[in-house]
Amino acid sequence: MFLELPEWNRYQSETALVLMMMAVACAIPGVFLVLRRLVMVSDAISHVLLFGIVVAYLWTRDLASPWLVLGAAASGVLTVAIVELLQRGKQIHADAAVGLTFPALFSVGVILASMYTRNTHLDVDQVLLGFAEYAPLDRLVVGEISVPRGFILGGGFVLVNALLVVLFFKELQLTSFDPGLAATLGFLPGVLHYGLMTIVSLTAVTAFDAVGPVLVVAFFAVPPATAYLLTDRLERMLLLSALLAAAAAYLGVVAAFAWNTTIAGTTTSVLGLMFALVFLLAPDHGVLARSRRRWQQRREFHTVMLTIHLIHHENTPAEAEEARRDGLHRHLRWAPEEVTKVVHRAEQRGWITIQAGVLRLTSAGREIARSILGQNDSKRSSSHF
Repeated sequence: MFLELPEWNRYQSETALVLMMMAVACAIPGVFLVLRRLVMVSDAISHVLLFGIVVAYLWTRDLASPWLVLGAAASGVLTVAIVELLQRGKQIHADAAVGLTFPALFSVGVILASMYTRNTHLDVDQVLLGFAEYAPLDRLVVGEISVPRGFILGGGFVLVNALLVVLFFKELQLTSFDPGLAATLGFLPGVLHYGLMTIVSLTAVTAFDAVGPVLVVAFFAVPPATAYLLTDRLERMLLLSALLAAAAAYLGVVAAFAWNTTIAGTTTSVLGLMFALVFLLAPDHGVLARSRRRWQQRREFHTVMLTIHLIHHENTPAEAEEARRDGLHRHLRWAPEEVTKVVHRAEQRGWITIQAGVLRLTSAGREIARSILGQNDSKRSSSHF
């Protein structure tokens, strides 16, 4: 379908630019949604926009009215307010509150549209999935230049969201990590929260129209979650989130046109693959890194345990039996192969020597064992006070 369009390279490039702008615009506030554990609120907002649009249309009867955008944004803020109201009593958790709210408002929007806008075609695929392929066809004329509307709006929201983050960085950071302290210091976390949700709603309205709800949720959630695994600094997380979002959007468009598949599905798959790779390979928080740390900790624990075992039996009648190399696997209940590795590591570190098959602590090994036992004794003593 798309390969038959004229000016193929220009069409592909414009599609990629629109998606990249929308991806970055969503990823910036998405960082704070991830930190506040409100990612699924973006899913709710992206779907209840229909409710706000229909209500605003019934009021204005004008599809070109700016009130439709404001109505959609207001429906997003309304969703957040209802979710917080439901979970305030502690009987309903946040995920359940989201699950109760957005299907109700979305279904009301669909019912209103079917009852009062019967001559309006409600494209279910467009509402549920979106068609990013059409983004370059909706154009604005600036002077003598025709550009996709999504590129202008997306770029505008990138600038606005970035500017707001710069202006309110300290406040957003504090209210995201410690809202109690923020309230004590007079930062009005409630006002900042609803301000953030308003920006999320407005961004979602714009992105929803250009790329559809599936990509809106993906752009809000996946790049920030991926960046969260790569850094512990908020500034770097914001920058990485924007870069990863733009890269995934570009690669998704390239892959979609190369394989003649849907842009929404392909780009979302690229985002998922990107997260999966980082989840496995991240240097500090990846699965492989955590597994390596656990393996190293286990090795260290066994080596230290060997010194503690030896010092417990040092200069006792049982030392000749308990410290024999060929009998350690029975006393410590380790596999013989593990005993061999632990003894080798302890000997390399200079913690033990082996004399006639019996392990002896060196001064360094004795110091390690005493330091561990001393820490345990001090903890036991402090627990009595």
